[in-house]
Amino acid sequence: MVVPIELNGAKLSFILDTGVSSPILFNLSDQDSVQINNVSEITLKGLGEGEPMKALRSKHNTLKLGNAVSYNQSLYVVLDKDINFSTTLGIPVHGIIGYDIFNSFVVEVNYANQVIKLFDEKKYKYKNTKKQESLPLTLVNKKAFVDGAITLEDGVETPVKLLLDTGSSDALWLFHNPEIGLDIPDAHYEDFLGKGLNGNIFGKRTKLSGLRLGTFQLNEAKAAFPYKESFGAIKDLGDRNGSVGGEVLKRFNIVFDYPNGKIAISKNGKFNDPFQYNLAGIELQHNGLRYIAQRIADVNGMVTGDEKSFGNVQILMENRTRLSLVPEIVVSGIRAGSPAAEAGLQEGDVVLAVNGKRIHDYKLQEILQMLNHKKGKRVRVLIERYNKDLMFTFVLKDLFEKGIKKP
Repeated sequence: MVVPIELNGAKLSFILDTGVSSPILFNLSDQDSVQINNVSEITLKGLGEGEPMKALRSKHNTLKLGNAVSYNQSLYVVLDKDINFSTTLGIPVHGIIGYDIFNSFVVEVNYANQVIKLFDEKKYKYKNTKKQESLPLTLVNKKAFVDGAITLEDGVETPVKLLLDTGSSDALWLFHNPEIGLDIPDAHYEDFLGKGLNGNIFGKRTKLSGLRLGTFQLNEAKAAFPYKESFGAIKDLGDRNGSVGGEVLKRFNIVFDYPNGKIAISKNGKFNDPFQYNLAGIELQHNGLRYIAQRIADVNGMVTGDEKSFGNVQILMENRTRLSLVPEIVVSGIRAGSPAAEAGLQEGDVVLAVNGKRIHDYKLQEILQMLNHKKGKRVRVLIERYNKDLMFTFVLKDLFEKGIKKP
């Protein structure tokens, strides 16, 4: 969830993240200036396998989301220019905000319609419907937890305490703990799980027989067991067993009610959608901009229509060719042994087309869907490498047909 935020008059975009206790500001390269007040230097720790980083603490800022305004907002500013989620999300993102919004309002999130509404908790009225179910919410150190249950290969249901993490695009993360029944299923593979403030996060990707929140049951749920190194900055996980992220939460419309210690969930049209896996094994990200040349006249000299815009800069040449500035999409990572790796794709390859479709017509998430449509599908990827265009073909495979056996 990305929302528009005004910080001391500057218009920015923030991830709305229930897993964050204080607002964090980063990636201001495309902003002329942002004023921050009352600054001091600190060390900031977060998820990832890297070292803690230097940051700034700022107090007494004015923050605005819609008609809601905070005139005494504290926040942190990350100085590391490599902390940039815009490249992997495909849209500008300048920071993360969570607890301060959720604790001040009752927050309705309609994932199906992509709408967020803020309400005064004293005036909010819950809908009288059997389709909506309330679950207790526990707040610990400004973070929200909900109880659920998972079912592994043995068919036994295990209760779990999960961090609500709207800032994660993944489905479910679990901490390996065989003593309480949280063991890694035989069918799993090594995977890149995401990016935290302190670096990349890796772990073992798998599939559960089931995930239950309240009475809502999700079968064959996508899950991962992140490596402990990614949580080295968190000294005490307490009784937390993992976290539940966007690929599960998007299947519900949710009312976050921190003031009254509960959430209300009702399933939406996405509830039965299949979970998405990186079948191709390719990670993509934006890597600046590039020029492309497009002919806009047919063989008879007739100029074709211009229904779409491909960038902010367009130059029309005399021979009816348009030169446009578009985002450059590169391969940022490849999973070892994946179809893409076996076909010969490499990190740094510039992606030009997927299955004959020029990728500058599409958003980053749409390109990833083309690459991971369904098992058995043949995928053709046109790339540029060292100023040469190369075509690679591979077939998407079911990642769990032959699970990797644990030692």
